[in-house]
Amino acid sequence: MSKEHCGMYQLEDLEAWKKARAFRIEMSKLVKTFPKEEKFRLVDQLIRASRSIAANIAEGHGRFHFQENIQYCRQARGSLTECLEHLICALDEGYISTEILKKVRPLYDELLKIINGYILYLKKQKEK
Repeated sequence: MSKEHCGMYQLEDLEAWKKARAFRIEMSKLVKTFPKEEKFRLVDQLIRASRSIAANIAEGHGRFHFQENIQYCRQARGSLTECLEHLICALDEGYISTEILKKVRPLYDELLKIINGYILYLKKQKEK
């Protein structure tokens, strides 16, 4: 895929979006191990929050204004943190092990750093 479209990077080229997509896929796999009675509770919340991360990055990217893009990235960051809370809840409820959380936590940490870096980049671009 080309790097630019009308002077802008395409959505699929954004590292933040690619990592958010990978995180969403990982969460979708993980919740399949949760008890059936959690389908419309914790599973639904974790799926929605993980989908919201990439969706907000995409929506911000499509706005073409730095400040709006920054705001949507902040919402994506909030959804990512919400996912961490849901994962900790899953640990507390015994749906995942400490080992599973330790496996997923680096994905969270990496995505958080990338989103924060993207926000910083957008802020610098806005100042130009």
